[in-house]
Amino acid sequence: MSIPDIRVLLVDDQTLVRAGLRIILESEPGIRVIGEAADGAVALNQARELDPDVICMDVQMPGVDGLSATRSIIDDPEIHSAVLMLTTFDREDYLFAALQHGASGFILKNSTPEALIAAVQVLARGDALLSPDVTRRVIERCVNPGGTSASAAVLTHAAPSGLQELTERESEVFVLLAHGLANAEIAERLFLGEATVKSHVSKVLMKLGLRDRIQAVVYAYEHRVVVPGGPLTA
Repeated sequence: MSIPDIRVLLVDDQTLVRAGLRIILESEPGIRVIGEAADGAVALNQARELDPDVICMDVQMPGVDGLSATRSIIDDPEIHSAVLMLTTFDREDYLFAALQHGASGFILKNSTPEALIAAVQVLARGDALLSPDVTRRVIERCVNPGGTSASAAVLTHAAPSGLQELTERESEVFVLLAHGLANAEIAERLFLGEATVKSHVSKVLMKLGLRDRIQAVVYAYEHRVVVPGGPLTA
């Protein structure tokens, strides 16, 4: 049985940028660009009509910008696409606004072609893009040295009672997830199948009322499930 292509929607107000992204992504077997949009309003309609796996979304665009479009896409129950935010600006306010609005990843436009391809593949698998740099910024922004929340920019959940509902295995998975490990890495460390790990991750997110792995990282540090530099054990 052949593996279906990863279907990608490109959203950027610059035609040349979209053309460059298309060339890069379609150079990788298994990735297919199925549509383009020059603003957030068109992107929302395209997302509904084309049902892409991943939407590569520019931040700054005239009309409806990328952050507003992302929120509309994530809030639409008929759309199941992951959003990868792209920007030329290495600014923390864009990073945290993107995460707050529901983006599953964030990458700079000056990243390498290989990094862009890898990011699309990660999001298409249902994971969030948690690079070490992004993880570090999330931790520094949302957790102060005393372990309490320093910002509500990404996560608004405050009640840790859901932690008591996690099984021992789910707790182990949660700690490794919070350290930024991918499902395959968690599976190798715990001697589990990757499908089993994916199931555990889904249950952790459901029990804690979290949207994705990015929120899970913030939640873990806010509630001292893990601490910076701490061990990879529950």
